[in-house]
Amino acid sequence: MAWFSRHSRLALGMGLLVAGLLQMFSGYLDPYYMRILQISAINVALAVSLNLVNGYTGQFSLGHAGFMAVGSYTAAGLTKLLPEAVPFFAELQPASQQIWFLIATLLGGCAAAVCGFVVGIPSLRLRGDYLAIVTLGFGEIIRVILQSNDTLGGARGLNGIPRLTTPFACVALAVISIYICGTLVQSTYGLGFLATRDDEIAAESVGVNTTRCKVNAFVVGAFLAGLAGSLNAHLLTTINPSHFGFLKSVEIVVLVILGGMGSTYGVVIAAVVMTVGLEQLRALNDWRMVIYSLMIILFMLVRPQGVMGTLGVDKARAKTKRKPV
Repeated sequence: MAWFSRHSRLALGMGLLVAGLLQMFSGYLDPYYMRILQISAINVALAVSLNLVNGYTGQFSLGHAGFMAVGSYTAAGLTKLLPEAVPFFAELQPASQQIWFLIATLLGGCAAAVCGFVVGIPSLRLRGDYLAIVTLGFGEIIRVILQSNDTLGGARGLNGIPRLTTPFACVALAVISIYICGTLVQSTYGLGFLATRDDEIAAESVGVNTTRCKVNAFVVGAFLAGLAGSLNAHLLTTINPSHFGFLKSVEIVVLVILGGMGSTYGVVIAAVVMTVGLEQLRALNDWRMVIYSLMIILFMLVRPQGVMGTLGVDKARAKTKRKPV
């Protein structure tokens, strides 16, 4: 793990290389396992982005599914609804479709980032349970708006979304999310996130702009969640407002807690293990969620600090002894 921290750019390049190789040989691999791999990578991006807010900055957000929904519907609207209204986009060649999909995904991430900025404003005055309630309310507002909007399919959602998500896109997003959040927190500016988490008043007294730190954490986290939402929509080819409810936000929070609040690598491990484990329990039908819940309870009793505890936070704190914020 220490090697990856010291050579983050090399690790990023290696991760993108692996993503490219998976794309090249995806035709020779079992489609079922490739699908699980893509879902796992999307969950990694979601968990890592929320860990920046909840784990490193100390803000308790329960509205991450709302950011994911904004990214999903924005991108899906540009790749499905726009071609239906404008013939030019319906006649795009496959290569051009991928370029338009990339643009739509980035626009979905930007739309989610704007929502993250809006949600980040209340965090200037609220914290803890009060902030959790505000973010929860935001997520429900987004769900209700989508559910009542007939243009976006209303309660039926959007079906027939083009399947444009590739293994490369999913793994690349996971790798880039890890790189962005990891290097951001390890940087001199990013250490302000940890100072805000530990003691906001003390951080302000030594010149840390806690306001900017909290808002930036929400914006970056929401942007990555919006990208993940776009890839998820174009992988499943159908989205519904019920997919982005309170339980989805809780699911992402569980991944962060199981991995360890403030541990990027722990969150990655938790996201992959829980995604694969839940899929393996699918054959149990009604008992699936019961066993899944019991596994979470037992793990929390045995290791309440998560897979890797606060390893990422501890390493960053050690850095502050050598380099002031």
